This record gives sequence, structure tokens and C-alpha cells, in this order.
Amino acid sequence: MLDVVIVGGGPVGLAAAIAARRAGLEVALVEARTPPIDKACGEGVMPAGVAALDELGVDLAGRGRDFSGIRYVADGLAAEADFPAGARGRGVRRTELHAALVARAAAVGVELRFGERVERLVAVGVATARGELAARYVVGADGLRSRVRGWAGLDGPPSRRPKRFGVRRHLAATLAGERVEVVFGRGAEAYLTPLGSGECGVALLWEGTARGGFDELLATRFPAALAARFAGAPRRSRDLGAGPFHVRARAVRRGAIALVGDAAGYLDALTGEGLALGFREALELGSALAANDLGRYARASARLRRVPEALTRLALAMARRPALGRRVVAALAAEPELFSAVLGALGAARPVGTLARGAAVRFALRLAVPARAAGA
Repeated sequence: MLDVVIVGGGPVGLAAAIAARRAGLEVALVEARTPPIDKACGEGVMPAGVAALDELGVDLAGRGRDFSGIRYVADGLAAEADFPAGARGRGVRRTELHAALVARAAAVGVELRFGERVERLVAVGVATARGELAARYVVGADGLRSRVRGWAGLDGPPSRRPKRFGVRRHLAATLAGERVEVVFGRGAEAYLTPLGSGECGVALLWEGTARGGFDELLATRFPAALAARFAGAPRRSRDLGAGPFHVRARAVRRGAIALVGDAAGYLDALTGEGLALGFREALELGSALAANDLGRYARASARLRRVPEALTRLALAMARRPALGRRVVAALAAEPELFSAVLGALGAARPVGTLARGAAVRFALRLAVPARAAGA
């Protein structure tokens, strides 16, 4: 009997498999698709995610490009800051990240069963078309539409929020500076990630219906200057779409079944924390599985998600209310130390209360006045 069978072979599933295997457990990973596995995402791994990958022994040498911080742009205003203490994020193509994780999982002895679909849960383990896999624990790492979540009765109530979608394209273009850039448009946001080798990723996120192609969204939802930056830039990939994003889970574990990453619930892609959060959850899950204590994992997951979800809600409010977005960006521009502290809080998942109180008070006061005055 295996110790753990992981359903889902994306980056977080592979990270969970590596973490469990490094803890001394016998692990199999089952995934219906075959590598390389791509997905529409911003492709920026925040510093906490880079640190988690280092801890897992995943080698990203020669893959992608470092970035030093974040730049927000809204209605002609810009705020930017670097991660504290010289921390660096990593912009890396999803397929290259996946290849590095597959190589590491194979090296540590994970049984990789790509091209095999899990059909259902059984009393002890899972059933696939090739037979049953008995395991003490089952981990659902199968994404937003997780079947494991549904089979385990852990689907949460449907979201009442307006649906949001995304589409991603790679372009032969170089971003100025070393920061990921988030541009707020009309009911949409553009997420620009440096990827190295003269390439960048552009992910467009929007609220409404799933209709609307990349070029139409860029032309109708954003200032003309953004489209002009990429005019004539050759495509380096086909467009990929995703969404709707917001899904809920009633809990991240039930009995011997655990959920990790997007399968455990997902709010939105706007802050770019998805991969970093998933990798950190994977580390916590590996330790909890080795200790036979999934309750410990559930507590760790709740702690890790608290700050990113709070800041994602603020970012969504900025996207839906342009006046608020302008005020937030103006306030962050006026308080770069606070912006850096916020980025650090995301990376360390510290409570917001650990931010410098004086800067936080000044930030709140700036939000209370018109953005024109705040940016003066």
C-alpha cells in the first residue's frame, strides 16, 4: 500500500508529491494529461514561492527571469516597490516550471503516472482505468474544477460574485525595469511578467462573460498606450483562457482526504499569489502527512491563506471601483515603504497588524481624501 496518492500533476500537485516523498513517504501521482502541461496564468512566482521551490530542491537555473517587485498603474497614476530584504520573484513559463518539477519528482522517487485518469475514490485510495491504487491518504491537487473535492463532499456553495476570466499570451517584447506590472483598465486588469530571453507574458483578467478575445480586450478595456507598447510584437504562444475563478471548499480535509492549491479554494488571480501559496501549502502538507496529522495541515492552510485573500479582496475592490483604485495607487505611491511592507506581508503570510502602524495610519488617511490631493 502507498502512503499517499496525489490526484493532479500540475505544479502544486508535483510540489506536494516532492514534499511527501522527501518526508520518507511512498508517493504516487496520477494525472490524465501528459507533460508538458500548460495553463493560462500570470507565470510570476512570488518570493515565498521561490523560497519554497528552493526548499524542495527544484532547480530553475536558466529558466525565466528574476523580478524585484511590483508596479501598479491606475488611471495615469503609478506606484511601485521592491520586495523587502532584497527578495526576488521569478517569472518563468508554466511549461518550464512544470518540467523542472517533473524532473525533481522523478529524482526523489515519486511514482509518476501521467496519462492515467482517476475515475473515483474507493474505500482506501483511488480507482483508475488501470485498476485501484491503495493508499493511506488521498490528496486532491486537481485544480479549480477539482473532482476530488466533489467526491469528498467538500464543494462549497457557488460564488455569488460576478464571474471573472483570464487569457494569456506570450510576446517577443522586453519589459522596462525588473518588476511585474499590473495595469487597471475598464473592468479589466493586465498582468505583465518578465520571462527573460526577450519575452514577456501578458495576462488579461476581466469581469463579465467568457466572450472577448485578447486583442479586443486590449483595445477596448485599456488605455491606448498599453496596446502601443506591444504593437508589432510577435506572438510566442497561442492564447490560453481560464475561469471563472472563484471557487469555494467547505474545508481542506475530510478524514484521510486533503485538498491543496486551487482545489482547496481560489479567490482570484489578481495578486499573483496562487503558485506561491500552493507551494507553501505543499510543504505544510508533506510535513502533516508524515506526522499523520491532517488537522495540522488544515490549520496551516488557513494561516497561509489569510493575508493573501484579504489583499486580493482589496485588489478586486480596486478593480471594480476605479475611484478606489486610483486612491489606493496614489496612497501606495506616496508610501513606498508601506507598499514594500505589504509585499513582505504577502510573502511571509504575516498578519496585517505586523505592518508599521504609522505607515498604515498614513495610508488609511490618504484613502480618505481624493486621489488628486493624495498624489499632489
